[in-house]
Amino acid sequence: MYLSVIIPAYNEAKRIGSTVRSVCEWLSRQEYDWEVIVVDNRSTDGTADAVREVMQQFHAIRLIQEKRPGKGRAVTAGMLFATGRVRLFMDADSSTTIDHFAQMKPLFEHGTDVVIGSLAAPGATVVRGGAEPLWRVVLGKLGNLWIQAWAVPGIWDTQRGFKAFTARAAQEIFSRLTIFGWGFDVEVLTCARQRGFRIAEIPVTWNNPPDTHVNVWTYPKVLLDTVRVGFRRFSRAYTH
Repeated sequence: MYLSVIIPAYNEAKRIGSTVRSVCEWLSRQEYDWEVIVVDNRSTDGTADAVREVMQQFHAIRLIQEKRPGKGRAVTAGMLFATGRVRLFMDADSSTTIDHFAQMKPLFEHGTDVVIGSLAAPGATVVRGGAEPLWRVVLGKLGNLWIQAWAVPGIWDTQRGFKAFTARAAQEIFSRLTIFGWGFDVEVLTCARQRGFRIAEIPVTWNNPPDTHVNVWTYPKVLLDTVRVGFRRFSRAYTH
């Protein structure tokens, strides 16, 4: 197996170095080949410099620039740049740690195309002190019902930033995206399902960082994006 780990980063100078270092240290203990691709998405702080510092220790790190705004564009750039047979994207805050890939690997070996981390899967936990604020819990649950109605019935956690794809699935899905804001996860999974890829979920241990970029205005944007995805789903645009 050759694994590519994509980490989108926007103004993450304070934590991207420790995240990339911990990812590389864990991957260095595995028996397969790997690369880490950090996608700097228009950062105005020292994000790129922090990554370059870690690159002096680990030579399998790639740093690329994505000048167009949106987490979805950063992830897409990394996915299409990657060379791994399996391609995983994770958040720069490491709210879901890289060692969760150990649960994903056997699923890929048995023919699964897409594996996503989920707090809705049995066995998922939230780190004590790292729980989401109440408003995010409530809006998240209501929002998921909306997402299931419009886009991906049966998937109860679409927004967790820890998803992996075979190379074929990554190429087919990310080359067809039209939404690049917070709703891009919904489109990714809708496209995967409509194109017949096998999707599996794993439980994650999740730690919500105190300085997350997600705010209360994120949710209306996701819901609006979901409607757009729904119309494309009903017209079977993702199968063309």
